[in-house]
Amino acid sequence: MAVTPLLSRRFFKKQFPLFSFYSSFSTTTSSPPPPIRVALTESVGRAVFATRPIASGDLIHTATPTVCHPSSSSARAACYSCLAALPHSQSQGIPFCSQRCHQRSKGYYDVEMKANWVAFNDYCWTRGLKYPFLVKRLVCMVISGDARSDTLDILQPANLTPEMVLKMEEEFLLLRNAFTKALIADEHIAFLTKQWYINILARIRINAFRIELAGGLYEDLLASAVASVEAEAAVGNAVYLLPSFYNHDCDPNAHIIWIDNADAKLKALRDIVEDAFTRYTWIFLLRHKSEKKTLMALSTSTKPSWWPRVFISSMALII
Repeated sequence: MAVTPLLSRRFFKKQFPLFSFYSSFSTTTSSPPPPIRVALTESVGRAVFATRPIASGDLIHTATPTVCHPSSSSARAACYSCLAALPHSQSQGIPFCSQRCHQRSKGYYDVEMKANWVAFNDYCWTRGLKYPFLVKRLVCMVISGDARSDTLDILQPANLTPEMVLKMEEEFLLLRNAFTKALIADEHIAFLTKQWYINILARIRINAFRIELAGGLYEDLLASAVASVEAEAAVGNAVYLLPSFYNHDCDPNAHIIWIDNADAKLKALRDIVEDAFTRYTWIFLLRHKSEKKTLMALSTSTKPSWWPRVFISSMALII
């Protein structure tokens, strides 16, 4: 739905300067700003709008993850930095796909390697928890100077129940104890309080993307996606800044895909006019077996032309 210039001026309370987090969604420093802006609206809160017409199929922008982490099932097969598939010769050795990933991850990786993570990992794995690993990665990045402790503060947090907060306390204690026993100086983990942990996890829970790499031919994406959902497989999870501002709608005009690593590509599903909301859909967020059965049935039936593209952009979101 297009927003007229007059309505836009009345609608927006505040416009976010894209340059303030430009580096987080552009993979190159020489790229021009994307054709979008982030603004606060009276109807849906923060939203992303087109600043000019965008043609169907155009790349709107790319986004590198602010923080990402491989899934437990991909720990030995995915790059510890960008989640790309590791060469077979490296799968049992250095957990990086390239020297570039190794070098850019050296700071937080060295911090992580100082601690013993057996208790923390076992606790999370046995309970099927994935988001605490993103918090662990972020803590290591903060300690090494690769990130700020308030990096994710701009994102909307999830509402947490007292029961959920109570469960998080054990995770927090295991996380902090790992750093304490590794003799990390107190001043370096002063930010790591229980409240900080809960606040970060609340933001990760509602903004994390489940990463499914497309890999092969585009026409095979739907079959691959269905198979990955059926197997509950994912290469990892990631949090981005700008993609988290997009609105979600059952009538999307954009989609998000991952080709061979965690760098996301947001593309136009159809022509987008200037001042229009850019949005993708939540329709295939698969949290229950009944929803998965519905997907399996749909995958073998007659589907509209937009189905593969919408599915790929939607299945990757997990709350």
